[in-house]
Amino acid sequence: MSTMNAAAPPPTPEMRRPPARLWSLEVVAAQDLNPRMRRITLTGSDLGELTYKPGQDLVLQMPLGDGTYGRRHYTIRGLDTAAKRLDIDFVLHGDSPSGNWARNVQAGMRIDANGPRGRTVFNPRADWHLFTGDETCIPGILGILETLPSHAHVWALIEIADGADRQSVSCKARLDFEWLERHGPGGPSEFMLERVKAFKLPPGQGHAYIIGETSNVRAQRHDLLARGLAKDQISAEGYWRPGRIGGHDHIEERPH
Repeated sequence: MSTMNAAAPPPTPEMRRPPARLWSLEVVAAQDLNPRMRRITLTGSDLGELTYKPGQDLVLQMPLGDGTYGRRHYTIRGLDTAAKRLDIDFVLHGDSPSGNWARNVQAGMRIDANGPRGRTVFNPRADWHLFTGDETCIPGILGILETLPSHAHVWALIEIADGADRQSVSCKARLDFEWLERHGPGGPSEFMLERVKAFKLPPGQGHAYIIGETSNVRAQRHDLLARGLAKDQISAEGYWRPGRIGGHDHIEERPH
């Protein structure tokens, strides 16, 4: 049967998306920011060509300890293109390939990464901004805050296990910042949801950036939608969820 006149299927979004660039990186240094956060500094011969929006991540090809590799998303914490140096912060929790790699990494070790990726980036058109997240979101939220213009009005709420997780915050914008100590392990809960429910939406056209554990992100997004924020006023991304290894969840609709 002839197929000369058959129409090709329309491209899907995944088909249209260009492949992410591969970066070959070498570890330069490592330092503990606190007992549960470790910063790894990497270099690469072409890092001067890397452009990204604060809040975006790289997908690291993480060695899993059995000779194989897994994709792990980690936010770009900082980039010095002139020095060709890149910072990525790792939360150290439990026995995991990423945590073990960050604990034991040594200068000269190499790792490949693809990217940058991610849609949770600053919306300069909004009148006000709300950021929420847990420990895994500290690099992304603080990385964005450090780049904001002085005229921006921002609220940032970050839940942490306890005071040991706190870090210094640098921001030129008008910032209302809260460390929320839950005094227990992270995971699905209403801890941040209750604080979001108590947050009075400011006047004007705002934008919320809701990241963290997927079910918590979904619940917070639902609350903000119910209180009048439009879908395009919320960037919602699940950084992790129990039982999932690697990857992010883009939260758009409540599943039926």
